[in-house]
Amino acid sequence: MQTFQRVTPEQLDDYEKSYASSPLCRAMTNALYNTSVKDAAFCHAGLSQAQHAFSIDLQTLPATNQKASGRCWIFSALNVLREVTAKKCNLDAFELSQNYVAFWDKFEKANYMLESVISLADRPTDDRVLCQVLSTGVQDGGQWDMFVNLVEKYGVIPKSAMEETFQSSNTRAMNQLLNTKLRQCAAVLKKAAAEGKNVQAMKSEMLKDIYKFLCMCFGCPPKTFDFEYVDKDKQYHIVHNLTPQTFYQEYVGLNLREDYVSIINSPTADKPFGKTYTVDYIGNVAEGSPIRYYNLPMDTLRSLIVRQLSDGEPVWFGSDVGHMGDREKGIWSTECYDYAGTFGFDFEMTKEDRLDYRESAMNHAMVITGVNLDENGQPDKWKIENSWSDEHGNKGYYLMNAEWFDQFVYQAVINKKYLTEEQLKEASSEPLHLNPWDPMGTLAD
Repeated sequence: MQTFQRVTPEQLDDYEKSYASSPLCRAMTNALYNTSVKDAAFCHAGLSQAQHAFSIDLQTLPATNQKASGRCWIFSALNVLREVTAKKCNLDAFELSQNYVAFWDKFEKANYMLESVISLADRPTDDRVLCQVLSTGVQDGGQWDMFVNLVEKYGVIPKSAMEETFQSSNTRAMNQLLNTKLRQCAAVLKKAAAEGKNVQAMKSEMLKDIYKFLCMCFGCPPKTFDFEYVDKDKQYHIVHNLTPQTFYQEYVGLNLREDYVSIINSPTADKPFGKTYTVDYIGNVAEGSPIRYYNLPMDTLRSLIVRQLSDGEPVWFGSDVGHMGDREKGIWSTECYDYAGTFGFDFEMTKEDRLDYRESAMNHAMVITGVNLDENGQPDKWKIENSWSDEHGNKGYYLMNAEWFDQFVYQAVINKKYLTEEQLKEASSEPLHLNPWDPMGTLAD
C-alpha cells in the first residue's frame, strides 16, 4: 500500500510566517479580493505590441458565431471553404451551413461509438480503452480529418439551405440526452454480443432512433436545394436542384484529401519529428480515413504557414486558447500578462512538459488570415479569424503574439505543394498509433 508523507504543523507554521512576512502577499490579497487574477496580472504596456496591422493581411469575410456549441473545427473549416465560394460568386457576405455538417458529424459519431463498443465488447467495463470511449461519448468537438470525411461523404450546402436551430447553437442539453441514449445502447450491445446475438441488426435499429432525435434537434438535412444569392454588383442569381455533393464540386472544388496535410508540433520524447501519427478510437465516419498527423519542429510549421499566407490562402489551425488570453480585447499574448510579478513566483513550463503533464492540449480551431513579418522576415504577430461572433477583438478577428503562437499552437493544415519531397514521403508513411487519451487526441471545440 502506498504511504504518503503528511504535512506537519511545523511546516504549516513556517508557511504562514512566510506569507505574513511578504508585503507582496499582503498587497495581492487585498487586490484579489475584488479583482480577477487575469485583470490583476494584465500588463497594459503589452497592448502597444497588439495593434491590428500586418504585413500580410488577407481580406476575408465577416466573423461567424458558433454560440454555445463546440463546433469551432467545423466553423473554421467552413470559413476556409466559403472564401472559395465567395470569390466564385462575387459575394461580400456568405456562410456555409455549419448545422448541416454538425448533423452528419453527430450521426456518424454515434455509429462510430457503437461500433467501438462492439469491437471492445469482450473487454470488462473498466477496461481503459472502453472507459475512454464511453466517457468521451459523442461531443461537439472534432479534428481536420474528421471534417474531410464528412465533406467527402455528404458535401456542403449554403447556410440558407439549413439554418441554425436553438439546439445546434446550444448543444449542452441535447448532447447530454444523446449520450445517455448511446450509453444505454452500449449496455444493450455489450450484453447482446456476449450472448452471440446479431448486434449489427440491433445497432441499425438504434441508429434509426438517433437519426430521429437529430432531425428533431437540428432539422432534416436536405437532399436537394436551390442556391439563391445577390452578388456584390446587385445581380440576382438562382441555381435550382443542387445536391450537397454537386454544390461542393461546383462552388468549392478543393481536393481536401489529396492536396492538404495536417501537421502538428508535439515536441515530446514519444513523438519524434518527421514521423506520422494516428490516434486509436478517435473518429467519426466509420469508412472514412483515420486522423493523421505529421509532426514537425515549430520553425518548420511556422515557415510553411507563412508561405501559404503569402500566396493568399488562409490556414486552418488548432491551439490551446486557455492560456494568457483576453476575449474582449481579442488578444493571446505572453506580453500582456505578468503572473510571476503578480504572485512572486513563476508558472513557466516547457511546451513538452505542458503536454506530458496535461497542462495543455489543442482545444480550439480557428483560421490564420494574416501575419506581420519583422525586419528579419520572422513573424512577430498573427491575425486570427475566430468564430466567437464579431463582438470581440477587431470585429471578431483576434491577434496572437509570436511567443504565444510558438508555445500554444499545435496543429495546422497546409497545402502539400509547400512540402519538400522528403517531407511528402515522411507525411505519407505508415502512421504510428497513439492511445485515445494521448494529448494529440484532444478534439477542438
